Amino acid sequence: MSFDVPDDLRYLDSHEWARVDDATARIGISDFAQDELGDVVFVDPPSEGEELTAGEDFGVVESIKAVSDIYAPVSGTVTAVNDDLVDRPELINEDPYGDGWLVEVELSDESDLDDLLSADEYRDQIA
Repeated sequence: MSFDVPDDLRYLDSHEWARVDDATARIGISDFAQDELGDVVFVDPPSEGEELTAGEDFGVVESIKAVSDIYAPVSGTVTAVNDDLVDRPELINEDPYGDGWLVEVELSDESDLDDLLSADEYRDQIA
């Protein structure tokens, strides 16, 4: 099976992605991760203003199969939360790189990006 792995994103080996624009990162979970989880039924994201630390968990995604922690690919302050996921958590399954994003973070240390996988490295991991 082939999974969508956009080239413009950076990936954590635990299947989270970050799309960086200036000093802001939009974070979500990968197509592979949503497929492994199955139908997402609940999301518990952090609140705006919370501090995330790269590599540490910051929320939970619950599916019909499992409850999984979500890990921060980068450190920073949460500046936006995707409130659409409260009523429509299935957006993570339908559009993991678009409408299914989780949070936006103002980066506190751009060097965190150096520790993330490129799209090619992530494709190798999930192959």
